[in-house]
Amino acid sequence: MARPIPSVDPDVCVAQTLPGWFYTDASVLDLVRDRVFRRSWQVLHDLDAVRVPGTAIPCMLLEGLLDEPLLMTRDHDDRVHVLSNACTHRGNLVVEHGGVCASLRCRYHGRRFELDGRFKHMPEFEGCRGFPTDRDNLPAVSFSTFARSVWCALEAPCGFEEAVAPIAERMSFFDFEALTPEPTRNREYVVRANWALYCDNYLEGLHIPFVHDSLNEALDFGSYATELYPWCNLQLGIASPRSSDPCFELPAGHPDAGKRVAAYYWWLFPNTMLNIYPWGLSINIVRPVGPAMTKVSFITYVGDRSKLDRGAGSGLDRVEREDEAVVEATHKGLRSSLYTRGRYSPTREQCVHHFHRLLIDRLKAH
Repeated sequence: MARPIPSVDPDVCVAQTLPGWFYTDASVLDLVRDRVFRRSWQVLHDLDAVRVPGTAIPCMLLEGLLDEPLLMTRDHDDRVHVLSNACTHRGNLVVEHGGVCASLRCRYHGRRFELDGRFKHMPEFEGCRGFPTDRDNLPAVSFSTFARSVWCALEAPCGFEEAVAPIAERMSFFDFEALTPEPTRNREYVVRANWALYCDNYLEGLHIPFVHDSLNEALDFGSYATELYPWCNLQLGIASPRSSDPCFELPAGHPDAGKRVAAYYWWLFPNTMLNIYPWGLSINIVRPVGPAMTKVSFITYVGDRSKLDRGAGSGLDRVEREDEAVVEATHKGLRSSLYTRGRYSPTREQCVHHFHRLLIDRLKAH
């Protein structure tokens, strides 16, 4: 990156936002890919994909950005693994189509591996000295499971439990295990804007009265609250006093007991949203595929169908399209040679400031 990495003051009351060029310069995305996304926890796949022992499923981690070929398996001892999907002989994909198998076999030259990645056999290697070694095993990738998903990190910046601890503690009343995947409600959107702009927009409620009429009717803008944590933040959506739509039934002693909570909007650095509603969960994954192109995946899990399509968790496709329009217009505006940097609303944009601070810290840390 030709320009120096910008700084963001830790005091939101005096800080300036990221400069416009940060979103439009192609070299910034290269830096972010290596220093942020390679060193972050990412949703890899639904855990149910490897429900049966002996299953192996190929996955591409952040396709279009990292393009890291990985492999999710459940061995015959019922243990889940995340492995490299590049054969340790010549790099061919070991598994190209998922299914149940006794072991893993590369179709290029017949090298075999156990379902936990251990090297098993290679034909025509008699006489090869110092073979095999640990380098002939498929490399294992750090992973964990949470919210019905498998999460992994190529280079973990912290333990996964540390990263999601505030979410797990606050949502301890919520039964993630009771959720059912609802693929008919999954969506993928292409946004013609920088990925960080999409996150900026998600991380503040300031725009809701101006952009989302239906969402503004469901939520009480005056009670909208935010909380910051080391690797995540929360936007607490309180139901409008005019709304009779479902809210969470919170147990006594819960931090939000007595509040009419319509939605918990959790963001996990750098690009994952866990939107938790009375009806279930919508995981949003933001994938950069270019400085001005982003793909956003909505993955849906339903717990209570009677509460679907009501309240803050209804009309998500409409809300998404409204967000896309304003984010794309902002990306165009940031190309202006007359725009420099803006300021943060101290009352409404704390989460945006939090995101920018984490982003810049990770870029400067390396």
